[in-house]
Amino acid sequence: MTTSTQRADRTPAVLVLEDGRIFRGRAYGAVGETFGEAVFSTGMSGYQETLTDPSYHRQVVVMTAPHIGNTGVNDEDLESARIWVAGYVVRDPARVHSNWRARRTLDEELVNQGVVGISGIDTRALTRHLRERGAMRVGIFSGSAVGTDAELVAKVLRAPEMKGADLSAEVATKEAYVVPAIGTKRFTVAAIDLGIKSMTPRLMAERGIEVHVLPATATVEDVYAVAPDGVFFSNGPGDPATADHPVALMRAVLERKTPLFGICFGNQILGRALGFGTYKLKYGHRGINQPVQDRTTGKVEVTAHNHGFAVDAPLDTVSDTPYGRAEVSHVCLNDNVVEGLQLLDQPAFSVQYHPEAAAGPHDAAYLFDRFTSLMNTVQMEGQRA
Repeated sequence: MTTSTQRADRTPAVLVLEDGRIFRGRAYGAVGETFGEAVFSTGMSGYQETLTDPSYHRQVVVMTAPHIGNTGVNDEDLESARIWVAGYVVRDPARVHSNWRARRTLDEELVNQGVVGISGIDTRALTRHLRERGAMRVGIFSGSAVGTDAELVAKVLRAPEMKGADLSAEVATKEAYVVPAIGTKRFTVAAIDLGIKSMTPRLMAERGIEVHVLPATATVEDVYAVAPDGVFFSNGPGDPATADHPVALMRAVLERKTPLFGICFGNQILGRALGFGTYKLKYGHRGINQPVQDRTTGKVEVTAHNHGFAVDAPLDTVSDTPYGRAEVSHVCLNDNVVEGLQLLDQPAFSVQYHPEAAAGPHDAAYLFDRFTSLMNTVQMEGQRA
């Protein structure tokens, strides 16, 4: 990514897809050029949480809601310390922001962090194109970065693909840190940061959990040095087929039968650890309005998603794995994609979506209670033994 501190104003901009489709609009945010995987998010709110979600690393996000930026940017709703999206695409950015917590405009924040974007294009047409053709590489060019159409397409085709990308270590913390329990401490959890969002340890802390957030490169010795009652594997970017170290670490945790909970990338890691494959979805699930059924209760939840890969596991069969029987616990009602796994013979489960959902909805927050209950059960059994 190359950018300029020049304000976009009415600067022309061009969005170029790898298949040659071109959209012309105006620069939004920083002026320059950027590359990534073009994906669309169906959320009508929560743009600040989307921008700062590390799972969006190296992705250019197209917002399907046409009007973005009306509440500005505040300092309280960040999911990490910076914006992670590679580029940002909106149809109609707010001319004036209005919210009592706002500190600056979204445009100013994008400029300050060097995020190249584009506005004034037909995002509905772009979304339909991506839905029909699939997520693909894209470039956004503005200012002096704009060249001939052929030159820009060639640049996009030289950009790396998401398939085969190993990205979690690029977004994870480099040093371990602790989020203390709120109120009485009940449990200690080792959380493997593969791209963790700030709301996740906060929700665990509210349940009396002291969370030790560890780097993606953590070893099994690092995990058990904190004497955990449970181990958590976070969301994160990239292709799970490349995540050999997290898979090996999860298998070591499963060998010890420590209560385990994974979300999003952590669900894919559990799938691989159990012996299932993973595959790239055509255009993925992104937004805060995805219907998922919890098959253990029959309840349907509206959930927050951000994933372009999924676990290839049988929906209606209990599978034998090296760690006991496993089954699909959650499924997406739009397309029957696996949205959760659970082991039947030891305390381990995962979901593909984001139960912390800082921007809402909060239908799935009970999963943190389920994790707490698992740790409590194992702890009680240990005391009886």
